[in-house]
Amino acid sequence: MSLQHFINHAVSPWMQADGPDADIVLSSRIRLARNLSEFAFPVIASKEQAQKALYFIKEKLEDESYHSLGTFEWLQMNELQSIEKRVLVEKHLISPNLDKESGDSAVLINESESVSIMVNEEDHLRIQCLFPGFQLNEALTLANGIDDWIESKFDYAFDEKRGYLTSCPTNVGTGLRASVMVHLPALMITQRMNRIAPAINQFGLVVRGIYGEGSEALGNVFQISNQITLGKSEEDIVEDLRGVVMQLIQQEKVARRDLLKMSKIQLEDRIYRSYGVLAHSRIIHSKEAAKCLSDVRLGIDLGIISGLPRTILNELMVLTQPGFLQHYFKESLTPDERDVRRATLIRERIQLEQNQDEPRD
Repeated sequence: MSLQHFINHAVSPWMQADGPDADIVLSSRIRLARNLSEFAFPVIASKEQAQKALYFIKEKLEDESYHSLGTFEWLQMNELQSIEKRVLVEKHLISPNLDKESGDSAVLINESESVSIMVNEEDHLRIQCLFPGFQLNEALTLANGIDDWIESKFDYAFDEKRGYLTSCPTNVGTGLRASVMVHLPALMITQRMNRIAPAINQFGLVVRGIYGEGSEALGNVFQISNQITLGKSEEDIVEDLRGVVMQLIQQEKVARRDLLKMSKIQLEDRIYRSYGVLAHSRIIHSKEAAKCLSDVRLGIDLGIISGLPRTILNELMVLTQPGFLQHYFKESLTPDERDVRRATLIRERIQLEQNQDEPRD
């Protein structure tokens, strides 16, 4: 299989597109937690109860379609290999928690992989919509539409005072988690992020790593999301997040201008050194790869590096994860072997782009 063919089939179609403010905001996500009133919630359900809920949901949603999203594909966790589940986590289509679940859980995914509906994770249903760039309102509109469509088929667990009932008290109310994935290399290089992150928490938001709670912010990529789900409308929660992210975007742009103005040679040196590592290294650890990819992406956004697409960071941050490496090379790999294969894949990806840019006779 050629690398280009693998990329076309492995990287989610929505991820290969640009969106508003895509130089800083990589993606926008809305997730809604919902439970069915007639079944015990997954966290307390017996195996028999969980299976009943699973097949009840499957009967209602499998092979169904919603407007332009097309038909949803049903993937049951006990029918997938561990590598396949790992790839779904790395593509943000399922949570790490669902990866650990057994045959009592599943996920529904549309063709473009912009929508996934997790079944029997912490809640009966977790509806997730992903958009490229800064498109929170668009993601919320789609999520609400899908939510209404699903609610027409099920009786949700809902309380007039408390709102939607969820397994975790922190999700009660709207059941909404809104988040954006942002690339903030200049704020990290200038160390301004150290004082900005605590300030963000004061707005009822949280700063996490690329895979959410408990994960590390690899490659200067952060997930900013809401913590409060009760006492505010969905629109207000999203608007609060939008306002903070807009400030982050502005601060990152200021930091980038300052770096160009005061440390241009040092910045160019850093970017080209990282480009050289990616283009020529034979062994590269995931953290070093993420750091170098972040530098090169910054160089692309600032016009210092040409001939590479902006989406290369999005692609390679996913493709160089352990699951994808083993999926691409079709073999189980030790950590040391992954470091070698990661370097190979990155070199091939850069060479692929360079070959496309070469003039043809």
